[in-house]
Amino acid sequence: MLDALARPRRYRYGSHRLQRADLYLPPGAGPHRVVILIHGGSWQAKYGRWVMRLVAADLVRRGFAVWNVGYRRVGRGEGGGWPATFDDVAGAVDALAAVAGERPDLDVGEVVVVGHSAGGQLALWAASRDDSAVRVERVVALAAVCDMSKAEIARDVLGGSPVEVPERYEAVDPIRRVPLSMPVLLVHGAQDETVPVQRSREYDAAARAAGGDVELIEPPATDHRAFVDPRSEGWRVAAAWILRTWTSTASPSTPSARSST
Repeated sequence: MLDALARPRRYRYGSHRLQRADLYLPPGAGPHRVVILIHGGSWQAKYGRWVMRLVAADLVRRGFAVWNVGYRRVGRGEGGGWPATFDDVAGAVDALAAVAGERPDLDVGEVVVVGHSAGGQLALWAASRDDSAVRVERVVALAAVCDMSKAEIARDVLGGSPVEVPERYEAVDPIRRVPLSMPVLLVHGAQDETVPVQRSREYDAAARAAGGDVELIEPPATDHRAFVDPRSEGWRVAAAWILRTWTSTASPSTPSARSST
């Protein structure tokens, strides 16, 4: 098993100290399919890409390369908020294309984006971009903030309420951008006391009504923070879905049967 504390290859996609992404690679020459990870933490400065190290290690064990992105957040003078946080996530995703152009061991033909909590919002938004340099084929949103208008803390990152800055909510609020053009998996614990599961249920209903391909799974006994623990049922459900959907569209770089759940 990959050491979760193993040092990844680190890349800059901008000049700010937080404009960084970590590349984790499985053994072998590849080319390896890539999962983009976007951490959560209410868009706040005290959380960073380190939050996702354990699930990155689990994905590598399953045969995937992982692009774990950092971005500017709100607080501590980091310079995050509107539009910096969103510019950074877009820049980090697009930087993967440039890195892959120099690395034959990466296959970015069909990328999966995975985000947790506020990172789930960012993942859903990143997948909705029309000008992305990376072809996103699937999205996994874990306990995601699917409706920013119903999350008081979203006002910090967007700089106001939906009444004060409606155009910003229209631009990045997931529930206002349904349907996406690719399959979406929502995984949300019914007992989540941080982001209510109702947000994912509402997104699921809205996306389905708009013709979207979306699946909602509510694993039992799964709290909000469980998704960054690869031993949790919530994460196992997500990882199994990634493997299953990729295997169903097998290519030479599809992770092998050793990547069992």
